[in-house]
Amino acid sequence: MAFRLFSRGNGVADAAPAPVVEKKASATGRIVAFASGSGRVAWSPRDTSSLTRGGFVGNPVGFRSVKLIAEAAAAVPLICEDAERRFDTHPVLDLLRRPNPGQGRAELFEALFGQLLLSGNGYLEAAGLTEAGMPEELHVLRSDRMSVVPGADGWPVAYEYAVGGRKHRFDMTGSPDPICHIKSFHPQDDHYGLSPMQAAAVALDVHSSASAWSKALLDNAARPSGAIIYKGLDGQGSLSPDQYDRLVGEMEMHHQGARNAGRPMLLEGGLDWKPMGFSPSDMEFHATKQAAAREIALAFGVPPMLLGIPGDATYANYAEAHRAFYRLTVLPLATRVSAAVAWWLSEHLGEVIELRPDPDKIPALAEERDQQWKRIGEASFLTDAEKRALLGLPPLDQDG
Repeated sequence: MAFRLFSRGNGVADAAPAPVVEKKASATGRIVAFASGSGRVAWSPRDTSSLTRGGFVGNPVGFRSVKLIAEAAAAVPLICEDAERRFDTHPVLDLLRRPNPGQGRAELFEALFGQLLLSGNGYLEAAGLTEAGMPEELHVLRSDRMSVVPGADGWPVAYEYAVGGRKHRFDMTGSPDPICHIKSFHPQDDHYGLSPMQAAAVALDVHSSASAWSKALLDNAARPSGAIIYKGLDGQGSLSPDQYDRLVGEMEMHHQGARNAGRPMLLEGGLDWKPMGFSPSDMEFHATKQAAAREIALAFGVPPMLLGIPGDATYANYAEAHRAFYRLTVLPLATRVSAAVAWWLSEHLGEVIELRPDPDKIPALAEERDQQWKRIGEASFLTDAEKRALLGLPPLDQDG
């Protein structure tokens, strides 16, 4: 008799017909499936590609926020354990150490966290299976190419990965699942997550527009345009079409752009230059840009101090901001993703294992760790076993 812990059947490998097992499902599943269209692709309502280009590739605050979180979360050490012991060596740890020929653990998780931050969705593919049932390789798939195919009960029956005009379909009706889909909470979508990039979309537009406005000022000698006033000999105030075209051409060729900055202007008779100063609204553009940058950092959960954004005094010092960044942003994200990956790999392995971050090995939290160890170590009313449990350590081997 063969038994698989996570099999969707009854686990008995014989010729006898398997009894029909009632599958429990949410009472709202059929309604979700009806709204989505059973068997049809549920397209994401957002344009991930445009948000990625404008908010990550084209915006330094968005780029740095995503990179800071993804790199920090990918570098967090992971603990692998089951209900009884903690493992120093394990097939799951071996797989994560080198998930595929082109990536190590840090590169794989950085890509996964990056996709999750940019689109609200992260997809891991299990490529091949070993004799033990473990994936031979793990690959992060691009979120903008993946689509969910919901079934009659509202749960995905397949995922479609589209590149150009070609599609590959991952069947999710068997066991173990070939795809691990990790998504952020979205209150208005049943199949896709909400990314911080979407929440920061307005602030990203404001910040990018302010940068474009600054660039336009630099292209025009770093000051607002003035006015050329024409007064003819007979009092007329208009130029002929030829005179106007010539004047515009002279201005574009000899007086606009960075290479012509500071170049003196030679005006012919009847032309007078009247410079225009900054208006109060023009002077506020820099403050508006800084406010937009703080909103972007707020959406991602990055203290503005860590991004070099001035004018923010929320934290007393850089070390305090660094600790808050790990406690409020990095560790919750790493905990959620590692737990989802552990459950998915447990299905392949056939036994329950747990992956979780190890805060004791994070330098930014060293001060908090020392205070906690001292406080628990000095508690005389606790036994050694209780102290180890409070510190998240496995029990001592009684035979040792």
